[in-house]
Amino acid sequence: MLVVEDNPVNRTLAGAMLRSLGLEVVEAEDGKIALQQMERSSFDLVLMDCQMPVMDGFAATREIRGRATPASHIPIIAVTANAMSGDAERCLRAGMDAHLAKPFTLDQLRTAITPWLWGAIKKDH
Repeated sequence: MLVVEDNPVNRTLAGAMLRSLGLEVVEAEDGKIALQQMERSSFDLVLMDCQMPVMDGFAATREIRGRATPASHIPIIAVTANAMSGDAERCLRAGMDAHLAKPFTLDQLRTAITPWLWGAIKKDH
């Protein structure tokens, strides 16, 4: 999993939650660094903050989708503090696969990622 989040506390917390589910996590502080990470490694899922300096999650997602082939589609879950009507639709239009509003609980995170990583999540957590 790749966690892309500019806030170090949020990034650390999301990473810890995912690790508690038995997942390997790589962290990036903005979309540009995320793209560099994706050039070096493959990921099963990306948890992408929408609002970040340097390159936001919308621009990074469009770049990822522009590089991908249909067979290499990587699920991207948008993470945003915006819970306004239309925010989820904006994320989907940018090429993200799902939307998760901050702050979120471990159960909400598990629910959001399970459809994409069904076999990878620890069943006992």
